[in-house]
Amino acid sequence: MAGMSPTDNILSFAIPAKHCRGRVVRLGPVLDEILSAHAYPPSIRDMLAEAVCLTAMLGALLKDEESQLTLQAQTEAGVISLLACDYKDGALRGYVQFDRERLAAQPVEPSLMALFGKGYLAITFDMPEPRGRNQGIVPLEGASLAEAVQNYFFQSEQIPTLIRVAVDERDGRISAGGLLVQHLPEGEQGRERLHVQLDHPEWEHVEIMGGSVTPPELTDTALPLEDILWRLFSESDEVRVLNGKACVKGCRCNEDHIRDVIARFPKEDKEDMVDDEGNIAIDCAFCSKTFRITGASLNN
Repeated sequence: MAGMSPTDNILSFAIPAKHCRGRVVRLGPVLDEILSAHAYPPSIRDMLAEAVCLTAMLGALLKDEESQLTLQAQTEAGVISLLACDYKDGALRGYVQFDRERLAAQPVEPSLMALFGKGYLAITFDMPEPRGRNQGIVPLEGASLAEAVQNYFFQSEQIPTLIRVAVDERDGRISAGGLLVQHLPEGEQGRERLHVQLDHPEWEHVEIMGGSVTPPELTDTALPLEDILWRLFSESDEVRVLNGKACVKGCRCNEDHIRDVIARFPKEDKEDMVDDEGNIAIDCAFCSKTFRITGASLNN
């Protein structure tokens, strides 16, 4: 891992003696690029930054380059109606739908509950066959998105998990960092994993040490990710850094893709989409671009 940039990268690691795996990530310019497409207010911007950071760590759990991780938070009547992010082979994207008027009535730093109200968190792993799609849905609960995702692993996957995420703004630039550690004493296919909390003091030790990570450590763009792992875990255990993954802004929209999607609609539906100038305008929520497809160019 020598020479690897301390930002816009994910490191995978393991603590074999404690039967733990983990991911540590820090995002800088890539996060700025994702956020710059939207001009969100600070509280929405920071919420999306946290979500993108979480998505990077969850996506890095996937082993196949063709697999995709999607994180969605959706509410019934919240200020935020939908937050969506996804990850595929290091490519990240995300966006938020929210009510500006209702946001203006909130405190400067609104809580998770104030922004989402009653809602749910859906995490979807799309993998090549034969594994296919695996989705878990849990109530959106906790003081932060990170805590909600941590609860997801306890409730849906039954994997003891520690997650910490921090977001920082400095000189108008946003950075975010995260740490995810999981206890898998019976391997990644083990059953009845929740009992390890009581039966394995090794997890309690890792949880305490991992929980001591500080927000400045996670967001300091000059601090190598390896140094965080050594500080947290190396005094009592061997920490194996397994591999690194560079992150990029990865919106997959383009004119060919949009054209292919439109072509699947019935002729009557396509005719309804055409505007007065003979075009079909499609907005990409992820990158805020508008694609204009000439109606006559589509095969009817």
